[in-house]
Amino acid sequence: MSAQSFMPLLGRAGFIFLALLTVVGIGVPTLNLFTTPGSLLHVPDYVVTLGGKYLCYALLALSVDLVWGYCGILSLGHGAFFALGGYAMGMYMMRQIGARGVYGNAELPDFMVFLNWKTLPWYWHGFEYFPFAILLVVLAPGVLAFVFGWFAFRSRVTGVYLSIITQAMTYALLLAFFRNDMGFGGNNGLTDFKDILGFPVQAAGTRAALFLLSALALGTCFIAARVIVNSKFGKIIIGIRDAESRTRFLGYRVEHFKLFIFVISAIMAGVAGALYVPQVGIINPSEFAPSNSIEAVIWAAFGGRGTLWGAALGAIVINAVKSYLTGALPNAWLFVLGGLAIVVTIYMPKGLAGLFAGWKTFPTMPKQAIDLGEAAE
Repeated sequence: MSAQSFMPLLGRAGFIFLALLTVVGIGVPTLNLFTTPGSLLHVPDYVVTLGGKYLCYALLALSVDLVWGYCGILSLGHGAFFALGGYAMGMYMMRQIGARGVYGNAELPDFMVFLNWKTLPWYWHGFEYFPFAILLVVLAPGVLAFVFGWFAFRSRVTGVYLSIITQAMTYALLLAFFRNDMGFGGNNGLTDFKDILGFPVQAAGTRAALFLLSALALGTCFIAARVIVNSKFGKIIIGIRDAESRTRFLGYRVEHFKLFIFVISAIMAGVAGALYVPQVGIINPSEFAPSNSIEAVIWAAFGGRGTLWGAALGAIVINAVKSYLTGALPNAWLFVLGGLAIVVTIYMPKGLAGLFAGWKTFPTMPKQAIDLGEAAE
């Protein structure tokens, strides 16, 4: 497929974003592995790890923007889906440690031996196989989103009330995973990973491969999201965002459309969490913290709600600033984040994407001339 055929699907800014992502996704691992340390072009290992982490956050922000920017669902619980995907990958990596753990137990992870567990819980079985872990990376957040969305959307819970119960959901999971008797490592979580698919997680080649996979996942999910929002289905969810009651009166089962987009978004967040864990080397209940979900919303708003690429860019920019300020001015970071939220709300309603001349970040039904009748044909 030629570049010109991609343009209508991605838009000019989206095409540029995808091109830059391709260059970075290939260039950074190449410069890390095939240049001499200390040379001008060499990318240090820590930059690869940090960059991979940013790409995972970008995918999380993209998933938030898909449901919020295009369907109007302000979820303050996407951190839960991110964490569930991370735990699924973490459980696989814990099973790969085997007898190399501190206690030398081939069947039980170290934290279970320490807590005097005698047998492996039933829900840990199967995680010694990578395909099973990948299946759970998709199913765990997807099933939770389906069950939650089924009850919430059928009950027509919307607006701030929906946001509150999504936040309550992730807080409930935070409390549950903190318990030692849940079998997920308690407050310490899962860590001390050795390898993934037989490759040492600390090796430069593994880090570079994970960075490339993170870029690939972000690019793939970006294209998939653009396909969804540019389709007839996408016109309907924009109609739901702008005029839910009118869309319902036209005969559409609004709850079905919202449920589908909510589940797809949750799966994307789960994939981001699964890629995040082997790069940072730990997953613990703090990933369920409601503040993490709120930060993801701020990333999407700062980058540009309703653009997808803008949300991903916002996540990368904010986290790069955070990495600098938490080292240089650790006590000032939260004030900066709060200030960003205020500035975006008052002065930058279209985010970074709005700075691009002629870019329309938040189309409405009249401007798009959405014909819901045609969308149903």
